[in-house]
Amino acid sequence: MLSERRLEVLRAIVQDYVGTEEPVGSKALTERHRLGVSPATVRNDMAALEDEGFIAQPHTSAGRIPTDKGYRLFVDKLAGVKPLSTPERRAIHNFLDGAVDLDDVVGRTVRLLAQLTRQVAVVQYPSLTRSTVRHVELLSLAPARVMLVLITDTGRVEQRMVDCPAPIGETSLADLRARLNSRVVGRRFADVPQLVQDLTESFEQEDRGTVSTVLATLLETLVEETEERLMIGGTANLTRFGHDFPLMIRPVLEALEEQVVLLKLLGEAKDSGMTVRIGHENAHEGLNSTSVVAVGYGSGDEAVAKLGVVGPTRMDYPGTMGAVRAVARYVGQILAES
Repeated sequence: MLSERRLEVLRAIVQDYVGTEEPVGSKALTERHRLGVSPATVRNDMAALEDEGFIAQPHTSAGRIPTDKGYRLFVDKLAGVKPLSTPERRAIHNFLDGAVDLDDVVGRTVRLLAQLTRQVAVVQYPSLTRSTVRHVELLSLAPARVMLVLITDTGRVEQRMVDCPAPIGETSLADLRARLNSRVVGRRFADVPQLVQDLTESFEQEDRGTVSTVLATLLETLVEETEERLMIGGTANLTRFGHDFPLMIRPVLEALEEQVVLLKLLGEAKDSGMTVRIGHENAHEGLNSTSVVAVGYGSGDEAVAKLGVVGPTRMDYPGTMGAVRAVARYVGQILAES
């Protein structure tokens, strides 16, 4: 274990390097921070930190910069989550509060995260596999044509046209709507097939063909929409950090274009805990020079998706973690109230 003094030296190096973009020397550390020791002692501490792999010396400078291992220790032991100011919180509330539907919520969230953190923002759409049914609406468009509207607890809306094998009257349609909702409202999507499997048999013979067709369309919708979706924004922000990528920025941009990579990056949203992956902790080689800060969001206690940011490892971790967490909480509130 590092001594408290060496932990403070590491904290100072990370803070200075993130703030100045310049490798940090012992003289600058003693001038900027109240470490209570001489530059010679700080040099010894830096040598020890370098020996243990927490900092490194770029070949072009006498100063030191944090390594992935150093950032990891900083995040785990030294960095608190920086709370947002009252104006920042008010701005988040005002910006997200005007959203009119789920697509608008996700779009606004991406733009907001990218602006707050000046990184690349990634927002996953609420997963249907972790959603519940809020309502199923059936609307008659013609004697034998029905619109099926599926609404989730997260505000997601799916519409399908159903061509029925025979005309269906308003009374029969209302009966089907009522019976269907009585079985599936408030239930998880994964449970719906079993909940409606014997519904057709409960209707009169002349209506069973139409009921069966409507239910088949409903179940097809559940299957079709299990594919995860996400939105990304702020990619241009990476151009400000060209010198933070040791080779080229192209591998990073190529990785960000692959939705499968991004979904894997965010991970399964099983809870709302904060996840920080630094540098080579990211399995995709193109993202080895980046860090990912992600957190789950949802309309209740369980997260239905994740959102986060991707940026260089030389990142303001406390500020980024605070912004990501605050935005996730506001999005969760909006979903709960929608």
